[in-house]
Amino acid sequence: MDTANGNGTNGFVDQSMDPDTLQPLNAPLPPNALPPKGTDYYTLPNGAPIKHPQASQRIGRQLRAIIPVSDINLIDQIAHITHERIPERLVHAKGSSAYGEFEVTHDITDITSAAFLNKVGKKTPLFVRFSTVAGERGSADSVRDSRGFAFKLYTEEGNLDWLFFSTPVFFIRDPAKFSSMTHAQKRDPQTNLKNPDMFWDFFNHNAESFHTIMMLFSDRATPVSYRYADIFGINTYKFTKPDGSFKYIKIHLKTDQGVQNLTNDESVRISGQDPDYFQKDLFTSIEKGNYPSWTVYAQIIDPLEAENYKTNIFDATKTISQKDFPLVPFGKITLNKNIQNFHTEAEQSAFNPANIVPGWNITPDPSECFLHFLFSSFSLPLDGADQPLLATVLQIRMFAYGETQRYRLGVNHQQLPTNRSFYMYNPTRRDGAANVANYGAQQNYIPAHDAPPIVKPAQYEVLAAHEEWIGSVVEYESQVTDADFVQPREFWEVLGRTKDQQKNLVYNVAENLSGATQGVRQATYTIFKRIDQKLGEWIEKETESVVKAKSPNEIPGIVVGGEIVSDEQISGKGGKNDPLPGTGTALPLHTPAPPRSMMGGDASLGDSMRAVINKGGPVQPGSQGGDGRVITYHVLIVFA
Repeated sequence: MDTANGNGTNGFVDQSMDPDTLQPLNAPLPPNALPPKGTDYYTLPNGAPIKHPQASQRIGRQLRAIIPVSDINLIDQIAHITHERIPERLVHAKGSSAYGEFEVTHDITDITSAAFLNKVGKKTPLFVRFSTVAGERGSADSVRDSRGFAFKLYTEEGNLDWLFFSTPVFFIRDPAKFSSMTHAQKRDPQTNLKNPDMFWDFFNHNAESFHTIMMLFSDRATPVSYRYADIFGINTYKFTKPDGSFKYIKIHLKTDQGVQNLTNDESVRISGQDPDYFQKDLFTSIEKGNYPSWTVYAQIIDPLEAENYKTNIFDATKTISQKDFPLVPFGKITLNKNIQNFHTEAEQSAFNPANIVPGWNITPDPSECFLHFLFSSFSLPLDGADQPLLATVLQIRMFAYGETQRYRLGVNHQQLPTNRSFYMYNPTRRDGAANVANYGAQQNYIPAHDAPPIVKPAQYEVLAAHEEWIGSVVEYESQVTDADFVQPREFWEVLGRTKDQQKNLVYNVAENLSGATQGVRQATYTIFKRIDQKLGEWIEKETESVVKAKSPNEIPGIVVGGEIVSDEQISGKGGKNDPLPGTGTALPLHTPAPPRSMMGGDASLGDSMRAVINKGGPVQPGSQGGDGRVITYHVLIVFA
């Protein structure tokens, strides 16, 4: 075997990580390291010293001069800063990260062979990224939104990625709908504004989503911070053993801090005053030694029970009853260390549910493979029970999730510090841009004369008869039935057990839905009435009240300007149709304020934005002048 490649024996070292620092062992300097003594000077990228790093060469000793292209430092500096940004994530763009550990608290070795779970008290280092879903990278993180909770566990058998969610269910179960679902929550292609018409129109035509929609418009979608939120593995996974035996599992993480939520008004106020509130809260709490933690549970389902269970356990739009399959604790996650460099560690982190380890495996879950990423329509092979073929799901999933990281970070993204495993060896993975661990002089094929001995063969679980799928290829899309409204109705009843929770959901839906056109609103009322007649009637009444309180000139999805209002309206003495806050119009659940921004934080405090026109001059926000006329811009509720 070749040991003279400068990278350690067989090139293993340059593919490994230090388990204590989670940094590559071969890194010349840690990302946050200071230069060695005696080298405290600025340099060019090639290491050459710079005498005056902020000076520029010029012809002429004055500001009015010509800058020569031969100014290497200046040209390189400008070229670098114009290339600093990498593509943001399609979804989950605004996120916060930290390090921590997973500790085994209960023995479950009877149902899984996973090495990181083989002993009570065993600890595994991990990295997390918590995020909103729909907002852009610079959006507020305390807005009403679903939230993603990604975990990368650095186990001795490889990295295990958990991609979990803030709700136990997801919007869709048909993967080919994901592109449209994502676009419907993003910006209008014409106006580049958030448009509630797009949002509600899509989900009205995909009513299986209303279980998640109701959770999204409850106070559960506005937690006090990441630390006070429960976390759910919305998909079904498997604990496996080498003999082929397995159990289906649903993972739940319950916050040890206790669940605490904000009202919509509190969420909007915080998002305007401090758009980075969640990120600040997580960082500050860890920095002070107040380490957040979650207890990890699993619902354990026998394959034979799954076949005859009343609910399809692979349907991500539905929950599995905890009465039938109680929560079994097996671990605890604690976050105890902040990152040192946001870009290197958080922004360049890459998660993929295809990153699995022996003892943990995927299932025939049709939605598991497409969460968070864009992909094309495809055909699903089915068996007699209308279940998708596992192999096809795996093929599409391996492409979709890996491809988004290759687009954002490059083909060698798993060599980046946060993404590297303790041990990784496969010399057929070679070259590509930004490759820093290329196996030296080793051959790039298998078998090669200098290949290492196989010391730990891969553990391939036996395919159980339960997952042997036979069928023909068909185009398949699930249909909405009465069964899709049972759990939303149960959720509505659960909210009724806590004071004001039903009222808050109606308020939040009305504020958002009021920005949609009449036809879309009516279709939405019909679906809510199908869930519960009184719920639908209540939402219709409150939404139409908000619509009537708005200016007749408002267009869904458009910020309306140019409405001249009087001094009486500003002072709170206006008539009953006055659109400004505190002017005498009272609705059962609302103040007659313009709708508050619910996703994306475009309206900082959700109130009217005012600009005073000065005579003979430009608009001066926040000042009174000229003839005292005020232009009021009403910001519509929009869903990011």
